[in-house]
Amino acid sequence: MSESGSSGLLALDAESLYADLRAGVARLLDKDTQLAGITSGGVWLGERLIRDLQLPQPLSTLSSALHRDDFAQRGLTASAQTSLAFDVNSADILVLDDVLYTGRTIRAVINELFDYGRPARVRLAVLVDRGGRQLPIQADFAAARLSLRASQKLALARRDDGSLHFAIEEA
Repeated sequence: MSESGSSGLLALDAESLYADLRAGVARLLDKDTQLAGITSGGVWLGERLIRDLQLPQPLSTLSSALHRDDFAQRGLTASAQTSLAFDVNSADILVLDDVLYTGRTIRAVINELFDYGRPARVRLAVLVDRGGRQLPIQADFAAARLSLRASQKLALARRDDGSLHFAIEEA
């Protein structure tokens, strides 16, 4: 992490953090662990993890859209919907996301998973835990932990070549 220009905001190296996430996820995987990425950043991470770790299973996608507590304001987004390549019942699931903030998206995704069955275990790995939790949810692995003002938005973006970078903006 380094200071960026005149804005005084931290510049995060998403590619370096991804390398840390890859190592952390490799330690969390059991032979039967299923990966599920939250749209969209978690899916991008999952796609790379499956390729880089040479995992045999396809990536599943989780959407929080139907279980969000701000659904009335946000509605359904155009992002991908939930698509699971495994039976949720008794599954060991590792959920992937880019940024953990309030915990509300993770709560919605867990509700979504339970619509499909009863997993044996659900764990969470994130690229960045930015603090500011509003619910008692924590990551089993976070490549970085940092504090940002509530007025700042941290978003993972993907370039055309597949490389990752962060955008930190004032909301």
